[in-house]
Amino acid sequence: MPPKAKITKEMIVDTAFSIVQKEGVDKVTARSISEQLKCSTQPVLYYFATIEAIKKEVYAKADEYHANYIMNMENDYGNPMLTIGMNYIKFAIEERNLFRFLFQSNELSGVGMLDLLEAEELLPMLTVLQKELDMSMEDTKEVFSTLFIFVHGYASLYANNTMVYDEPNIMKALERIFYGAVCAAKGE
Repeated sequence: MPPKAKITKEMIVDTAFSIVQKEGVDKVTARSISEQLKCSTQPVLYYFATIEAIKKEVYAKADEYHANYIMNMENDYGNPMLTIGMNYIKFAIEERNLFRFLFQSNELSGVGMLDLLEAEELLPMLTVLQKELDMSMEDTKEVFSTLFIFVHGYASLYANNTMVYDEPNIMKALERIFYGAVCAAKGE
């Protein structure tokens, strides 16, 4: 009889991520993870003292997955920020449960919009935008935050409703908001 497969911490996190992705964060339990891994709950509880500890690691994995998804420039909408915005909305449609987990589960409690704009992970994106727009970083952040709020609204609607995806009209609206924010920042 072959020895039982060893359950690793990474296997637990990957399994919990898969559960969140398919069923939502509320379905992550020691039992649901162990059932998927075909083991007892003992290995799960060995590596993680609480389900919240697992969710914290899954959140980091989901955040990285999301960042890679939105930074994919395969579909070019003529401007990196518009491409990222459209990818953000598509993420909410295609990965509803991950979107809800990342942005609608109170994980950003106590964080202000300025904190989000100062995040180290955002700097490469802001730098590209700043160069393209030829404006100060302060104005670039203003343009980004205006577009982000609008994009996040669209994404939230799609993540929480079974709406019809109308890419041409969404793109038209994003372009208006983006170029309007640029003009406002440049004082035009």
